[in-house]
Amino acid sequence: MGELTVSRGGRRPLEHHWLVPAELRDPADQPSARRSTRDWVADSLCFAAGMGWALLAGIDLLRPHPGFLPQWAGTPAWLAWLDLVVGVGLALSLWWRRRFPVQLAVLGMVVGVFSVAAAIATMIIMFTVAVHRRFEVITLVAVGSIGANAAFCYLRPEAGTSVVESVAWSTLFLAIIMLWGMVVRSRRQLVLSLRERAERAESEQQLRVTQARAMERTRIAREMHDVLAHRISLLSLHAGALEIHPEAASAEVAGAAGVIRASAHQALQDLREVIGVLRDPAGHDAPERPQPTLRELPALADESRAAGVKVRLDLSVDGSAPLPAGTGRAAYRIVQEGLTNARKHAPGTAVRVRVAGAAGTGLTIDIRNPAPVGSRPLPTIPGTGNGLVGLAERATLAGGRLTSGRGADGEFTVSAWLPWPQSAGTP
Repeated sequence: MGELTVSRGGRRPLEHHWLVPAELRDPADQPSARRSTRDWVADSLCFAAGMGWALLAGIDLLRPHPGFLPQWAGTPAWLAWLDLVVGVGLALSLWWRRRFPVQLAVLGMVVGVFSVAAAIATMIIMFTVAVHRRFEVITLVAVGSIGANAAFCYLRPEAGTSVVESVAWSTLFLAIIMLWGMVVRSRRQLVLSLRERAERAESEQQLRVTQARAMERTRIAREMHDVLAHRISLLSLHAGALEIHPEAASAEVAGAAGVIRASAHQALQDLREVIGVLRDPAGHDAPERPQPTLRELPALADESRAAGVKVRLDLSVDGSAPLPAGTGRAAYRIVQEGLTNARKHAPGTAVRVRVAGAAGTGLTIDIRNPAPVGSRPLPTIPGTGNGLVGLAERATLAGGRLTSGRGADGEFTVSAWLPWPQSAGTP
């Protein structure tokens, strides 16, 4: 049989396509002539049962003396031959019972009015209808079959049995067959539903894993930008100073070269750690190094001062309540990016950094620097324009806000507010 689709969101082949009732199948994926091993076994058994009964019943009716069907002894020869031919033909049609179950059921009702040899094949077709068609179709087929059975009992009554009794027994057998087929159908639908639910849960789990990996890579990329931009701006600043003052004293050159070497080494170390995280396969939970918080802000300011940047840091943070680790990390990155932007776009200016706040009121960050002065520009690193965008995103993700721009006084200002709840966790 062909591949079938059972989901509206996409097509997928089912290994056990026989689980899918006909009305749940895609019209473009109707069963083809190719059968699976299970289909061949089931169809062969059904064909053997239908054909075996047709031959036995037909040959028995052709005997001049009563055989194992004495209730129909004395059947005319023409009717016995017609019965045999019809029974064999309906048994052959069982090979197409999955493709045309309703059509074959109608044919079985027609021949069932007079045929004994077609009884087993007709019952198999009725069972197929109950398995592969919805309840409304099953009901119509069952009603038609009961009428055909009643007509058979009237036209070819059994010897020693009343018509009412024959109709009652035939109706009982039909009800058993139909109910059995409906039970099989319900079980297949249940198995199919459970399989779809399991596949959907697995797909959702894979999607969550993919989203988590993407978020983690985005976070690493943001950290990479914040850290490396700071280090490389220091390298550019010192290299520019050496380029402008080639006649500087050897001690100054050596000091600048030492700072360049240390900054380059630290940048390489940070880059190596980030690349190592990206290359690690999923599932290896290596411990991360401690993330910077507000406690590292004085060291960050000293590092910028060593590079020749005039930094004035004002920390007015209430230490009676612990600051959330995420808020402290976001504040550190905002100050770091602010100092980096000042070195890039306003070299030689003094940068004022003020961080204040307390639990319950939030954390306020204000970074200001005037327009660059002097007529001798220093070499700068070309900006990508993503630094402030990343800071705004970081502040938003932390539940705060960030604004930046040049004011009426000519100073460029980066202002941010980050939430600091009253019941913060330990950083």
